[in-house]
Amino acid sequence: MSILVNKETRVLVQGITGREGAFHTEKMLEYGTKIVAGSTPGKGGQVVQGIPVYNSVTEARAKHEIDASIIFVPPAAAPDATLEAAHAGVPLIINIAEGMPVLDMMRVVKEIKSLPGVRLIGGNCPGLITPGECKLGIMPASTFKAGRVGMISRSGTLTYEASAMLAAAGIGCSTVVGIGGDPIIGTTFIDLLPMFNEDPDTDAVVMIGEIGGADEEMAAEWISKHMKKPVIAFISGRTAPKGKRMGHAGALIMGNVGTAESKLEAMAKANVPVADTMDQIVELTKKTLGL
Repeated sequence: MSILVNKETRVLVQGITGREGAFHTEKMLEYGTKIVAGSTPGKGGQVVQGIPVYNSVTEARAKHEIDASIIFVPPAAAPDATLEAAHAGVPLIINIAEGMPVLDMMRVVKEIKSLPGVRLIGGNCPGLITPGECKLGIMPASTFKAGRVGMISRSGTLTYEASAMLAAAGIGCSTVVGIGGDPIIGTTFIDLLPMFNEDPDTDAVVMIGEIGGADEEMAAEWISKHMKKPVIAFISGRTAPKGKRMGHAGALIMGNVGTAESKLEAMAKANVPVADTMDQIVELTKKTLGL
């Protein structure tokens, strides 16, 4: 009942000996995430939360089967840490770092896309969660309930809010993926929509976008041609004054592309209902599922 991760996913934490790495390792373990190893250069041989630490990802992979890695290192080091995991053959890499140089991420994403069987989530993302099975990220676990609605979101905070509101209405999620708000990210809406489309335990998808970039427009086109399951959308930033700088680095409007109007028009053409408020996400999801 998930995509990407489940209760069997074996996880490596890069930067496990740092403050954030150690803290979130504890929280992920409490949730039931199967963390098998950690890595920090020069810290091999240590133990954090009962997890053995290695000097490198390659060293950890020589000792353990690893299905996913999550990165807790400073932004300046995060691109290299991402490539380290990718070249070590880790299939799924989650990079939550915010503020990584755009040119570095262009190089990283291009290189990872050339490697077969490797997927990057992020950067500048909260991670992903299959409720009740596996949490790989910094999201508050209490806001998620297991169920049959997939969720893809560019905003971490809105992810938590939407999931909590759906849960309060008795609607759970199969898997929730925060893809990140940077201009260059490893996985986009149109990478994940086909996975939910083929997942037998996902009945509908909630897609939370925002102004800036063309990802939502591209997703709407893909939905209109290929999606077999209903999609409910929400576009944040619709009331932002023109010329106002938004919080996410990816919230860049280019001409007529990336505006709220452009995204709403694309969703309308794809027959995707768009919630005007967060409350309406719940209303539209209920209506879509016949609840």
